[in-house]
Amino acid sequence: MARTLKAALVLVLLVLVHSAQAQGGNSSRAYFVLGDSLVDPGNNNYIFSLARANWPPNGIDFSLGATGRFCNGRTVVDVFSEILNTSYIPPYMDPSTRGAAILGGVNFASAAAGILNETGADYLGRITLNQQLEQFRDIRQQFIRQLGAHGATKALNKAIYFFVVGGNDYINNYLQPNSVTHNQYTSAEFARLVVSQFSRQLVEMYHMGARKIFVSNAGPLGCTPEQIAMHLSLDGNCIAVVNDYVREFNGLLRHELINLTGRLPGSTILYGNAYDLVYDRAVNPSRYGLTVINRGCCGAGLYNGMAPCFSSFTPCANRSEYLFWDLFHPTDAVNVQLAKSYFYGNESAISPMNIQQLVALD
Repeated sequence: MARTLKAALVLVLLVLVHSAQAQGGNSSRAYFVLGDSLVDPGNNNYIFSLARANWPPNGIDFSLGATGRFCNGRTVVDVFSEILNTSYIPPYMDPSTRGAAILGGVNFASAAAGILNETGADYLGRITLNQQLEQFRDIRQQFIRQLGAHGATKALNKAIYFFVVGGNDYINNYLQPNSVTHNQYTSAEFARLVVSQFSRQLVEMYHMGARKIFVSNAGPLGCTPEQIAMHLSLDGNCIAVVNDYVREFNGLLRHELINLTGRLPGSTILYGNAYDLVYDRAVNPSRYGLTVINRGCCGAGLYNGMAPCFSSFTPCANRSEYLFWDLFHPTDAVNVQLAKSYFYGNESAISPMNIQQLVALD
């Protein structure tokens, strides 16, 4: 009798698990993040770097406090996790991100990182995108050890990969005073260089198992408080020449992603239009509940764009009305809006499908 009851309970449990999987439960899918400070959850806390944010008032509106996120609250991928009802994706550099903890995914993003190895050198430590790929290679081997070769391949093919990178190759490289690359390349040549390198990196990720990929383009860097302050803008408007550089890069990037989708069998590559989403908030703030679009909520100097958010600074009180938290990064309120646009939006925000539709794919 006891054996019969035990067998019945096991059968019920198996049916429930199968039912949950059939309904598309997200617990069986992994999510990986590669990129820069826009999505760094605290990886730079574990390296010697000037690009860190693990002190308040960063995280002032975040349930976990000052974790190293460059925001008063959540990043875009944190909001994705909440929508998907999964845990926040843990940083690779955290010693606890090992064993079973990696099976739901890992975040490799690092503040100051770029597509090019030399990007962000002024910040000393950062984990470049090439180094993040090497870290993913390590995680891939851990998947194989835990799930076997077949199981790992299946899990990594099913996983979703978020790339948020490229802006630093301008902010912390091409646009720097006395930039070597600026003197060496025209803007068109530099854009081709960065897109070509990124294309090779995406192909490498494909060969390691990535099939479902989201890539954010570069936002309107000319609208950041840092660039407005650097150009000593009197009217506080976006810096047109900087945005011209970014649009040049984004145009090549979109074309290359379409090409890659055709070249890489079984791949689905989404193009997130961060540029238009953020730019529209900069020029039409009232549509989005914003009142301050060219000044950091926390910072110092002209437009609060000349220093990051240090612990001695007092942030603005009306944070949900600000476009930027500091000299570069959006506020929690804006990140929520962007994430929802990527997750549920139409082709003006993300193409050729949104993230909700990508998640629905097998």
